[in-house]
Amino acid sequence: MDINKILEEILPKVSKPTRYSGNELNIIKKDKRKIKVHIALAFPDVYEVGMSHLGLRILYHLLNEQENVYAERVFAPWVDMEDMMREKGIPLFSLESKTPLSEFNIIGFSLQYEMSYSNVLNMLELAGIPIFSSERKDSDPIVIAGGPCVYNPEPLAEIIDLFVIGEAEEAILELVDLYIDCKESSGSRKEFLERAAQIPGVYVPAFYSVHYNEDGTVKEIVPTKAGLPEKVKKRFIKDLDNVYYPTRIIVPYMDIVHDRAVLEIFRGCSRGCRFCQAGMIYRPVREKSVEKLVNIAREMIEATGYEEISLASLSTSDYSDLKKLIEILTDEFRESRVGLSLPSLRIDSFTLDIARRIMEIKKSGLTFAPEAGTQRLRDVINKGVTEEDLLNSVRGAFEAGWNTVKLYFMIGLPTESYEDLEGIAELAHKVVDMYRQVKGSTKGLRVTVSTSTFVPKPFTPFQWEAQIPLEEIEERQKFLKKKLKNPHISYNWHDGRLSFLEAVFSRGDRKLNLVLKKAREKGCRFDSWSDIFSFSKWMEAFSEIGIDPKFYANRPRSENEFFPWEVIDPGIDRKFLLRELKKAKKAEPTPDCRFDRCHGCGIMKLEGGIACEGKNED
Repeated sequence: MDINKILEEILPKVSKPTRYSGNELNIIKKDKRKIKVHIALAFPDVYEVGMSHLGLRILYHLLNEQENVYAERVFAPWVDMEDMMREKGIPLFSLESKTPLSEFNIIGFSLQYEMSYSNVLNMLELAGIPIFSSERKDSDPIVIAGGPCVYNPEPLAEIIDLFVIGEAEEAILELVDLYIDCKESSGSRKEFLERAAQIPGVYVPAFYSVHYNEDGTVKEIVPTKAGLPEKVKKRFIKDLDNVYYPTRIIVPYMDIVHDRAVLEIFRGCSRGCRFCQAGMIYRPVREKSVEKLVNIAREMIEATGYEEISLASLSTSDYSDLKKLIEILTDEFRESRVGLSLPSLRIDSFTLDIARRIMEIKKSGLTFAPEAGTQRLRDVINKGVTEEDLLNSVRGAFEAGWNTVKLYFMIGLPTESYEDLEGIAELAHKVVDMYRQVKGSTKGLRVTVSTSTFVPKPFTPFQWEAQIPLEEIEERQKFLKKKLKNPHISYNWHDGRLSFLEAVFSRGDRKLNLVLKKAREKGCRFDSWSDIFSFSKWMEAFSEIGIDPKFYANRPRSENEFFPWEVIDPGIDRKFLLRELKKAKKAEPTPDCRFDRCHGCGIMKLEGGIACEGKNED
């Protein structure tokens, strides 16, 4: 089948045909006859979402730096393209060479969000690859997955052949070398997976057995082959200055979600927000040097022509040399008018000086995340900021010329009351009042309040907590909608039904593999897109498989319960998480270990001891 020829016919008939055409600036093309491993980097969402993901870009260019490897990209086709592909019998294909996905050696899925799981199944289906790992033959691709969602791999354990836990830059190259070795020795699929399971950070669920208690909870997950670890330790890069980072990145021909150069300034976070999975699983904090970052920025702008650089991390304003970095970058790019954007700003460390520096070139909106509306609840979640911090920050921003502010909060946090919800509205109105104080009127002001629903995530102090029922989510959203009526305030909220399903799959076990297959059979895909999402189909799938989703989302866990995700070891000690949970119940904050002392989270013991910026342990 000549896919290129068929695309000439059908692309004019679908929306955004650029999603499927490829040939962007800095794309990499290789002769497939001269390589040993052909890898498809698969992102289970549309092109403009997947191309905004930094991890995909890093792995794409890293793998293509290897002489024997050709990495291509594949994204989930939008529904109109999917319909056309099914009608014409076109298999899912890669962007670079238009190769059918089934002809690749390895398919690597990036799992950033639990509600993309149905797209994983749909993409395999469109490729003609068996959904379940046990049904694949030696001729089928090896299906792997990485990303934050794999810290609980069990809901996909019968679908994905192997998971890469943690940061993948080193592990993926080890897997490639192993694949070449097995291929040249005519090794079988099973032999490859057996040897892959010996690589640190690689979890092959087929070699682990799940045992259940009578009440339906997981009793244990144990290896079925000798020599495999009881817990798979995450991989992490120790030296960010010397790890590979691409500068000649692909520049799309269409608008994508984050269409700019991305400068990753550090990894990890030590703030210890108790709801935040990323802040736990990405420890320890590791920074890139200012000199390294400036060199990367220069090369990236020269190679791409982007007019904006985003400084990326979990908490950008926690970078120890942020002021120096911004001064150098603004001086460097003042003439070329390349602007800076700082996502993930901490309220307490935002300064007027930094704001003015950014505005020298280009002004963009500011986003702050107080997370909770009262100080009591902020202490419960260990947010570590005050109302005074927020108001001082927005005053500085308004004085520097900003008139657009976004405020992010969570609802349904443990111990939350309607008084805490009232605090969200009061805080938003105080921001409006602050603008009036600074400007003398509210002309031009836009304050956006957004709320998402708390999802208890694995490896956080709140992993023992329950999510509030769906009905209560809707009631709290209605309450806030009434309280936030103001011509200068807009209120956005995340669909509570999606948050409910997110909680189910972030906390679920292997029984959910069958639910996923059933939901896909009913047509579920693109669940994070409101015009496609069908909650009723999901509920039908749970019912037909005989599983109550509330068992996973709305059930508090006992201190001694074994969790499905505890086959993974992120380096965070369970005892530390329990201590943090108990402190949360008393609204007792824990200071940042980088500025206080080590609180014994366990990360210093990973791999027999690592460099950690925390002080001496308690």
